[in-house]
Amino acid sequence: MGHLLGANNLHLEFPTKVVLESLTVGINDGDRIGVVGRNGEGKSSLIRLLARRLAPDSGEVILRGGVRVGMLDQTDLYPPEHLVKTVVVGEREEHEWAGDARVRDVITGLLSDVPWSGKIGDLSGGQSRRVSLAALLVQDWDVIFLDEPTNHLDVTGVAWLADHLNRRWPVGSGALVVVTHDRWFLDAATEMTWEVHDTTMDIYEGGYAAYILQRVERDRSSQVSEAKRQNLLKKELAWLRRGAPARTAKPKFRIEAAQALISDVPEIRDPVTLSQLSTTRLGKKVIELDEVSVSFGDTVILKPLTWRLAPGERTGILGANGAGKSTLLALLSGSQSPTTGRISRGSTVNLSLLDQRLATLDEVANDRVSEVIARHKTSYRAGGVEVTPGQLLERLGFSSAHLSARVFELSGGQKRRLQFLLELLREPNVLLLDEPTNDLDTDMLRAMEDLLDTWPGTLIVVSHDRYLLERVTDQQYAIIEGEFRHMPGGIDQYLTLEKAKDSRALTHITLEAPGTSPTSQANVASALRAGSKERRLAEKELNSLQTKMGNIDQKLAALDVALLAVAPDDYDTMGPLASERSSLENDKSALETRWLELGALLE
Repeated sequence: MGHLLGANNLHLEFPTKVVLESLTVGINDGDRIGVVGRNGEGKSSLIRLLARRLAPDSGEVILRGGVRVGMLDQTDLYPPEHLVKTVVVGEREEHEWAGDARVRDVITGLLSDVPWSGKIGDLSGGQSRRVSLAALLVQDWDVIFLDEPTNHLDVTGVAWLADHLNRRWPVGSGALVVVTHDRWFLDAATEMTWEVHDTTMDIYEGGYAAYILQRVERDRSSQVSEAKRQNLLKKELAWLRRGAPARTAKPKFRIEAAQALISDVPEIRDPVTLSQLSTTRLGKKVIELDEVSVSFGDTVILKPLTWRLAPGERTGILGANGAGKSTLLALLSGSQSPTTGRISRGSTVNLSLLDQRLATLDEVANDRVSEVIARHKTSYRAGGVEVTPGQLLERLGFSSAHLSARVFELSGGQKRRLQFLLELLREPNVLLLDEPTNDLDTDMLRAMEDLLDTWPGTLIVVSHDRYLLERVTDQQYAIIEGEFRHMPGGIDQYLTLEKAKDSRALTHITLEAPGTSPTSQANVASALRAGSKERRLAEKELNSLQTKMGNIDQKLAALDVALLAVAPDDYDTMGPLASERSSLENDKSALETRWLELGALLE
């Protein structure tokens, strides 16, 4: 494998902290690297140094001659007046980029809901971020650095990105370095793990699952890691080895070593005990939705659904951005009234909602963390053991120094952990989590999952983090085009349905013949309104048709030359050529008909 770039004795220091010290590392052709570590340890700084976006205080980064390096930074922004299409494909003519399979793949995978001719300033933060990612991926790079690329991607988008990166380069060429807390993505897209910690870095072979195994082995042999952390790692390893769904085949576990390490680890959850505790606390009735629907004006968000939550139920909710997941949680919490139908709650229900806005911390923003904690009960039962709020804070990554900090001074991840802890201390028996993984690193996600494993109540989780959903929930539902559907096949079933839905997205738009009724024409026009997903798909199909017709024209021209060279009486040669030409003409005629239909609809 060829050497692409190397870093020698990198040293980076901020006014209050040494981030990296005397670090030497290299990247070769074929490397697929995931970067993990606690927040603030220097993951983003490391890849910015390697991409030469940031200058080290000492040391150097050397690129092999001609190596092209691209990077998605968390701060990458484009001027608000720029058009989406200009940012992604520049000034290239439409026939040029539309004929590029990679460009079409990226646009379809990331920008199906983004107006192609819209301005960056008119997009949501998530859409703008996906435009930046698309602008990077349509170009040719030898090394790609990605800093949190899965932020603002739903489960379908994360799966697409992993597949795209796996197909992007031939085996043994190109290099990927990605910082992300999405553990499923790490397993799906990487084959080496860098753990950044304490101004240095450790290298592990394999993706996230293999990294967990090796870290447990290393720490057991060295006997220097704290017991609590080791127990969490062994518990996660047990989950990975005992049949975690959809685990990638890339990590080559040493099965004997893994089984030896987890031989004394019980099942991650005791479903019988948790169910009994939950029923005791909740009774038989939790929350029941009967023919409930939600509409805003003429827009239907949720079609009529019936759902009866059971005591101890642990359910994950899937769906694209804007599908109605947060609306469903609002119905369950009581902050949203249904348009139709009825919602009833058990008399013993004590519900908590961990939302995305951190609004519950606003009223205590100027208080010290210790003061906020002191207002709650003095102990909490976790895993059959009484622990203090201070011990819970420690498990969630807070130091004693954080206790004296005011809430507004905390980082986004610390606020998220504090919010989670405060909700647990209220001892709810129904817990709703809306994107709980925001701003959390993998160590903190592991700690959160450990607390949820022993929590005896009804748990509903909305998240784009596939690993978390598979880890803490026992079943999944999805909201697809307003319909609430059970996914007995889990997230894989949902992804299959989403792919099928996209392939059918244009088929419900009837291509009307001349003379059809004004009502039908209005329906078609409405479906293909400016900026709609249907219009974008139609435009992409139109561009694809142009490319296909151009390819057929080239084949026809080549056949014409071949036919001219055939002797007039050579029927054995002339017959197959003429037959092939006739078939191509028929194919072209069908493509032209479709092209004319779409062109008329898009006018």
